[in-house]
Amino acid sequence: MDDWSAVRVAGSLLAAERSRTARTSIQHEWPGLSLDVAYAAQDIALADRRARGETVTGIKLGLTSRAKQKQMGVDEPSVAWLTDAMVLPAGVPVPRERLIHPRAEPEIAFVLGRPLAGPGVTAATALAAVDHAMAAIEIIDSRYSGFKFTLADAVADNNSSGVYVTGSVIRDVANVDFGLEACLLEIDGDIVATATGSAVLGHPAEALAFAANTFGARGITLEAGWVVLTGGMTDAVPVEPGSRVAAHFTTLGSITIAGG
Repeated sequence: MDDWSAVRVAGSLLAAERSRTARTSIQHEWPGLSLDVAYAAQDIALADRRARGETVTGIKLGLTSRAKQKQMGVDEPSVAWLTDAMVLPAGVPVPRERLIHPRAEPEIAFVLGRPLAGPGVTAATALAAVDHAMAAIEIIDSRYSGFKFTLADAVADNNSSGVYVTGSVIRDVANVDFGLEACLLEIDGDIVATATGSAVLGHPAEALAFAANTFGARGITLEAGWVVLTGGMTDAVPVEPGSRVAAHFTTLGSITIAGG
């Protein structure tokens, strides 16, 4: 087809999200879906969200771990947006009525203390911009059937954004070795995955630097106060109705979410 565009891509994925109806890969239908077009679609979708009253709360990285890249069949990370509509307050169950096929992944979250802009951001300069760190569980929800997509598909779909919850434990970045920070992911009391922060591009600060440089190439500065979800440390695990998901970190505390 030759009538695809960034606007049509964004509209198709927003429609799938609103109707909770999964679709096939856009790039399969339209090989012309490049990363540049996918990021343009992502920004068009963000403008639509803002027009509906949502505000930006931060950014998220996807496909930062080798486990996730292998699971999804891609070989590089990507970035996307977070808004207040994606924030899941502590104690609130997974909003299944909004999602198609939710999956959970534990993450290390940073909150920026000052603006951060690429290019040229290193892991060290990125970490210096962080005010504090928290544990997080992201409930991702791809708009593609069976979570089957290309990198460009994922970018256009805002990196499978769903909802996210952050933990109550706040840590100064100087007091945590994020590469060694470990996490156990449990479903209904059974440990289903384990990882350390080194699974995220070798160190979560590398993910933050990648995000700052990638957004910087688009003329976007990461703002003070923004939450940065640095990417899933483990494979994403399906969240079934009635289940309980828990993530236990070495120093960042624990988070538990009811599956809804």
